[in-house]
Amino acid sequence: MGLNSVYYQNLFMRILIINDTKIPVEGYGGTERVIWYLGEELSKMGHEVTFLVREGSTCPFAKVQFLQPNLSLAQQISNDYDIIHANYQEKSISSLGIPYLFTFHGNRNNLEPLDIQTIFVSENHANRFGSQAFVYNGLNWDDYGKPNWNQKKAYFHFLGKAAWRVKNVQGAIDAILKTPTEQLKVLGGVRFNFKMGLRFTFSPRIQFYESVGGEEKNQLLQGSKGLIFPVKWHEPFGLAITESLYFGCPVFGTPYGSLKELVTPEVGFLSSSTKEISNALLHANDFNAKFCHDYAVEQFNSKKMAVKYLSFYEKAINGERLNEFPPVCQKIQTEKFLPWS
Repeated sequence: MGLNSVYYQNLFMRILIINDTKIPVEGYGGTERVIWYLGEELSKMGHEVTFLVREGSTCPFAKVQFLQPNLSLAQQISNDYDIIHANYQEKSISSLGIPYLFTFHGNRNNLEPLDIQTIFVSENHANRFGSQAFVYNGLNWDDYGKPNWNQKKAYFHFLGKAAWRVKNVQGAIDAILKTPTEQLKVLGGVRFNFKMGLRFTFSPRIQFYESVGGEEKNQLLQGSKGLIFPVKWHEPFGLAITESLYFGCPVFGTPYGSLKELVTPEVGFLSSSTKEISNALLHANDFNAKFCHDYAVEQFNSKKMAVKYLSFYEKAINGERLNEFPPVCQKIQTEKFLPWS
């Protein structure tokens, strides 16, 4: 029988975390933010963490090695680690003879199998690939400051890479414009976008902010009535959801991917209809902002994420397969976008 995760919290482990980006996070940065907080928590538990990331990275609590783009990962990794945690698929890792796992952060719409040691970021995400292995993304909420519950909420917000059509910023804009007077701040987009079918947004009720992060983003979320998140794909997780909830913002989105499990009726409203989302925005004050905040803090914190990963590290170190079979997409999506009307 394997050692339990409580034991592994106290057992010294040498952990290598790999991602093909720089750290610390610049701007918004989803995966970078997650692995940073994972490494931070593991370090607090007494483990030795090393990041293998892009040149220019720095970290005060872990060792940093730079990825060499002209070499395979197998050529860059020594035998000095107890577990390798990669955040993108690279076949050569399995040949090293070191226990490993992959976290899959994205989507795939083909029948190419993923590595058998793959972990997903929500239950829905895992199930769509025939897996039950998942860990929710967690954040260190201490870095976000304490919400000011007395601050006036004056607008709604969209948070994400608006240039990605699956994020459906146009749907968020349309939902706002169907209300009598509500306003929207788009965090992660521009007013004139020639790449999205020549989208021009002239309404003074819509304000645009390019990629924002840190205190500026936090202040914008602090003043929001809610997140409008009408994605047209199966969202794997969605840090925009949990960050918004932390600041007491209910979520108004589509019932796709992780939203069906993360956004309960107590913290948001889901529909694929512009009209229904628009009507729901008028009742944003019906949601309890403190409940939204507490839900995010309790369910999606970095300590909880690290402990869950430790249980998977344990299995990998004990030679267990994390999936019975290599995960593969269970249903090929034929339409380009999921329904939104």
